[in-house]
Amino acid sequence: MSIDQTDRRLLIATESGLPLSPTPYAEVAAWLDLDEAEVISRLRRMQDSGIIRRIAIAPNHYALGLVANGMSVWDVIDTAAETLGEQIGALDFVSHCYLRPRSLPDWPYNLFAMIHGPDRETVETYREEIKALLGSACRKNDILYSKRILKKTGMRLKKGA
Repeated sequence: MSIDQTDRRLLIATESGLPLSPTPYAEVAAWLDLDEAEVISRLRRMQDSGIIRRIAIAPNHYALGLVANGMSVWDVIDTAAETLGEQIGALDFVSHCYLRPRSLPDWPYNLFAMIHGPDRETVETYREEIKALLGSACRKNDILYSKRILKKTGMRLKKGA
């Protein structure tokens, strides 16, 4: 699937995010002189075809008081990793959870879950909850704590391309 000039304009208009508004798609439509339904339809089509992976919010955890943030990493048996990962991803203290290939022998972990809390003690309690959920399917785990905020951005298109 390819994108046309209107899709490109839509991607450029939304690359920094949707407007914080009760009607964000209507606002984007007004910017581009389109109908709201067309904006929604085009975004859905691009998402269904894989051009857009997802439309989601990216909260500033620090501003929400969640200043202890740790990427927990888990060595989970392959036959259970997907099912257990879905359960972990549904926990309210996990912002994202995903599977990745191991890089043996140095990196045995295949399941990653970002845990957020007001302090490390709370994050460690959450980590224990995940460990209990994984049970005997988990062979090893660790956690990597954030030391600084990295700016998160989505895809960027060159305006002239």
